[in-house]
Amino acid sequence: MSAGPTSAQTPYRFSARQRVGFDETDAQAVVYYGRYFPYFDRARVEYQRHLDLLHSLEPGLEFVMRHVSCEYEAPARFDDEIEVFIRTASIGRTSWRWEMAVHQCESGALLAHAEQVMVLIDRNARTPEPVPAHMRDAVAAFEGAA
Repeated sequence: MSAGPTSAQTPYRFSARQRVGFDETDAQAVVYYGRYFPYFDRARVEYQRHLDLLHSLEPGLEFVMRHVSCEYEAPARFDDEIEVFIRTASIGRTSWRWEMAVHQCESGALLAHAEQVMVLIDRNARTPEPVPAHMRDAVAAFEGAA
């Protein structure tokens, strides 16, 4: 996997590339639909790592998935190189909304696009917590204030 800033696909500013493994395909010889979610997760982790946010939460706080949706446009196949473009769409008081788009590298074809919303919670109380200013600032510096 390779990941980093990009200007190849507006409005996305970050992407992660990887190859489709044989174990990710189904009996129809295409990537099983559920396998796209780990692609999104890996891209999100690399984005956060790039912004030095991966391990920056106070102890006892964690982001949990609140919503995820995905639309599939075309199949990916074994050994395709794919690129997951990712961006922060918005940060609410307690939530972080992501948008992703998966493209096949050779053809540039859009394979899928998705949205995830994560909510920051206190792990013990299971109550929402405000997204810290240092996270907002890092995202704004990378993505731009808009």
